[in-house]
Order: sequence, then C-alpha cells, then structure tokens
Amino acid sequence: MNYQPPYAQAAREKGEPTLPLINIVFLMLIFFLVTAQMARPLDPDIQLVNTDDPNLVPPPDAVVITASGELRFRGASATPENVFTILRSEQIGDITVRILPDGRASAAVVIALAKDLHDGGAQAIFIMTEQAF
Repeated sequence: MNYQPPYAQAAREKGEPTLPLINIVFLMLIFFLVTAQMARPLDPDIQLVNTDDPNLVPPPDAVVITASGELRFRGASATPENVFTILRSEQIGDITVRILPDGRASAAVVIALAKDLHDGGAQAIFIMTEQAF
C-alpha cells in the first residue's frame, strides 16, 4: 500500500486553470468579430477626405455627402430637414450631427449643409475624415 500525504493529493488535483482562460479568450474573439460586423459598411462610391488625426473614427450614423452633392442618411437620400427631424426625435438634449463628406464633394456644399443644420438647431457639428497613413 502506498501512502501519500494529503498535501500531495491536493497539489496534483488542482492543476493549471488553462481551460477557463482559453474560454475567456475565445469569447473575447467572438465578441470583437460580432461587433466589427454590426457597423454599417460605408458606401463603396464614397472617397473620404484624409487627415492625420489618429483618434478619428467615422461613426456609422453620419450624414454622407456624395461627390455629386447628394445627401444620404442611413443609406437613403435625405434633406437637412429630414436629418434634423430624425436626430431630434432620437437624441435627448443637445443635437450632435456628424457629416461624412466625399473627398471630391464641393466645400461649398459641406459648409451649406453645416449652416443649414446649425440654423435648424444642431449644437455640435463634426466633419468626419479618413486617417492618412
């Protein structure tokens, strides 16, 4: 009969907790894959303006100005009044508008849209651009 002290059994049974660690890493991977797919893809016809700001991330819910000057909001044609009406119904307090212009869009169109949105009551207007590499 082999006698083993109780502390030897406890050390052998405990083992390394690698399985829970693998599960956590796997769940984090799934989370990041799912959240990356939930963002609306940008219209392939849009070519963004470049900037060097590394903290700039275009939001999925922005007013898009195409090269021809057409406004799109959430994938459909829009007017500044339509955009502001939708944002006013969804946001409580200050209205924040994000403009995502095509790099070939006229600056006059972008400024006119910003002015219309400001006159409509938007408290903050951001013009979003692409990070330059």
